[in-house]
Amino acid sequence: MFDKILIANRGEIACRVIRTCREMGVATVAVYSSADRNSRHAEMADEAVRIGAAPSAESYLNIPAIIEAAQRTGAQAIHPGYGFLSENAEFTDACTAAGFAFIGPSADAIRAMGSKVEAKCIMAQAGVPVLPGCTAPDQDEAALTASAEAVGYPVIVKPAAGGGGRGMRIVREAEDLSEALASARREAKSSFGNDMLLIEKYLDNPRHIEVQIFGDSYGNVVHLFERDCSAQRRHQKVIEEAPAPGLTDDIRGRLFEASIAAANAVDYAGAGTVEFLLDGNADVWFMEMNTRLQVEHPVTEAVTGIDLVEWQLRVASGEALPVSQDDIACTGHAIEARLYAEDPANDFAPGTGRLDLMEFPPENDFLRIDTGVREGDEVTVHYDPMIAKFVSFAADRASACEVISRALADIRIAGPATNEVFLRAMVDCGEFRAGGLDTSFIARNIDKLAPAAETVPEGLLAVAALAEFTRPVISPDFSPWVAQSGWRLGGATGRKIVLGKEGERVSFALSAKGLTCDGKNLSVSGAWSAPDCFEANANGLLVTANVVRAGGRLFLFVEDRRFVIEIDDPLVRRTSAAGDAGSLFAAMPGVVVAVHVEDGAVVAAGTPMMAVEAMKVEHTIRAPSDGRVTDVKFAVGDRVSEGQELVSFDPM
Repeated sequence: MFDKILIANRGEIACRVIRTCREMGVATVAVYSSADRNSRHAEMADEAVRIGAAPSAESYLNIPAIIEAAQRTGAQAIHPGYGFLSENAEFTDACTAAGFAFIGPSADAIRAMGSKVEAKCIMAQAGVPVLPGCTAPDQDEAALTASAEAVGYPVIVKPAAGGGGRGMRIVREAEDLSEALASARREAKSSFGNDMLLIEKYLDNPRHIEVQIFGDSYGNVVHLFERDCSAQRRHQKVIEEAPAPGLTDDIRGRLFEASIAAANAVDYAGAGTVEFLLDGNADVWFMEMNTRLQVEHPVTEAVTGIDLVEWQLRVASGEALPVSQDDIACTGHAIEARLYAEDPANDFAPGTGRLDLMEFPPENDFLRIDTGVREGDEVTVHYDPMIAKFVSFAADRASACEVISRALADIRIAGPATNEVFLRAMVDCGEFRAGGLDTSFIARNIDKLAPAAETVPEGLLAVAALAEFTRPVISPDFSPWVAQSGWRLGGATGRKIVLGKEGERVSFALSAKGLTCDGKNLSVSGAWSAPDCFEANANGLLVTANVVRAGGRLFLFVEDRRFVIEIDDPLVRRTSAAGDAGSLFAAMPGVVVAVHVEDGAVVAAGTPMMAVEAMKVEHTIRAPSDGRVTDVKFAVGDRVSEGQELVSFDPM
């Protein structure tokens, strides 16, 4: 067994690997970028080495810097985590050439499965069923168009390298193919450094089922049962579970047989996942093989009782698999929900910002929480916006749903928009509880799962105002002479505050006569019972709320509901993703990757005008209505800040 390993990753997966290493007595080295200098994973590890600037290309994708860090610290092996370099054969070769064990499969296996084109050929030769699909060696638009026509619409455009849903585009009509090819190519190049594309037949409403496999260097391969990953948005998984509900023994048998065949076809050693689509005829189709640990591996650990990271370390150090297939059992049911900084009501736009408050329920035998951040940390534009993974485990699926629903209700986050309400709506949805899952589940239920933000009741708005007026100042050197309470010697006390509600401003005032709203007296009283807890009586209704002020906003947590109220404070800088009528603004910081229109162009509603890449996702800015473009303000390669005007536009 290794004495020390380096983890070439960040966030929750780095923290996850460190946890197992501690239990095994293996020392760890973390690497970090400038943006992660105070990160949780760097703090948890025994040693930490800076490897570059914030952009991943200069740090977590910087192979020489990672190898140098391993050499400097005396590590014996390198764990790639997932994402970044985890499926990069050149990185595996570099580790081996430098004398380090790579905690993952061989470079040959990564190359074979890393190209979806080559993987499909290998799987077909091994007798694994594959979807119709093809690509063109020269990759020009005419050749790819011919490939799409040969496959037959609808098709899905995929990067030939990489995974995680990045760069995928569904195309139902021939006239939409050109834009999809250009957009997919840009995102593939940015995410994986390879812009080769694959055209594949698209199945409407399939289930996405994957099988966890594990091999060693002695030719032993086992499966650890299946996971259902059908609940997706933007082709990326949101909720996963094990085992997959509603599968027959026959389907499971075919999935396991195909997965073992896939692993044997490339002499696979290490942790891997074989992904399939299950259509309405119960036919199983190979989709891809991920040659790494998956984000959703905790649900497999929960139902098998096996630590997959421990197995990774043991196999990479030369040990054989500790058990045979007959020794592995699937017990109970596990569900994982990914908590993201994103806005489901705004097409899941990723968010950034400081986590001024981050409170989770306690872990126990039925709830596991994997996270790479702490309260006070920043969700930055540079990396994936996942905050944590919540994993429930129970004797049956219904109980696992209840556990995770209660856990999601106990989340308290003040900062960027998050998706916990969306996740809870999913697991509480009758269709989900009945096991009615396919890859279109979220799309067809989006209005129920991601409604507009809940209206703040008038009484709670008044409670928020009173809480802000009476907020205690906690400071050892506090003096009434520096207070901003409106107190004055020999004069009447009076304070005003303006809160934002549904785009409107509501003015409150507090004086010796009590709280008023636009001059009208309100029947509201209350006091702080703890630094973040305000107890009030609003028109006879008793309210206990956690109230947090962060970034010019008030966050009110009342039971299992969260309300966000804007404070109209002239000292707080404002930006707007929506902007004024007739203009289009950046919703977040990013880089312009495409400009589709010129000044003076007359466009129809929905016409693509500009594409901005932010947080690993390409966002297309479209015309909100028919109109004329009056000013294109940025060119390809320009960086834009949140709230900056991208295009001026005159609606018609």
